[in-house]
Amino acid sequence: MTLDLTPDQLLSTTRAVRKRLDLDRPVPRRLIEECVDLATQAPTGRNRQRWHFLVVTDPGRRAVLADIFRRALVADPGLPLTADDLRRMHHHEGSMDRIFDGLRYLFDNVHRVPAFVVPAVEGRTDRARVSAQANTWGSILPAVWSFMLAARARGLGTVWTTAQAPLERELAAALGVPYDEVMLAAFLPLAFTKGTDFKPAKRVPREEVLHWNRW
Repeated sequence: MTLDLTPDQLLSTTRAVRKRLDLDRPVPRRLIEECVDLATQAPTGRNRQRWHFLVVTDPGRRAVLADIFRRALVADPGLPLTADDLRRMHHHEGSMDRIFDGLRYLFDNVHRVPAFVVPAVEGRTDRARVSAQANTWGSILPAVWSFMLAARARGLGTVWTTAQAPLERELAAALGVPYDEVMLAAFLPLAFTKGTDFKPAKRVPREEVLHWNRW
């Protein structure tokens, strides 16, 4: 069963969900499998299909990952921000307050999230050339976004986090992932949403991002 959304509605209302995750309702395995099936229809560099999706629903293992998530956030709260970053972030009044409020809520309740999805890709880009980085990330990012869109269509909420990055080696060990061969791309909490009435986000004007023929 999927929500009655047009393609444009699906693309414009798939939000980063934190406070509206339903922490008390399990996510059926078949729904996650359907999302993965759709994710693997995404384009992939040279058709190598090196993606993997680690799904964690076991309560004990979720507790381990929740602890890593929290410690990773404390270890690396965010990348340095430029003046333009800050201007865009604060372009709409109150937006950053809502984001940080949601982040605090997720930090406090992440152990209650019914499922974690950790997308991964074979091959590391730690010291790779730009072309290799583009090929690798260009193979996993579209797949993960397709997963998130498929989840939204099924009444599920997700949020892309990079909480795996500061403690990636520890997270890989906890999941049995061969760190030297496989890169963990993100850490996605997954749950049904409280309500499905999400709206398009306010963004900077098109005129600031659209360029014709040259910069």
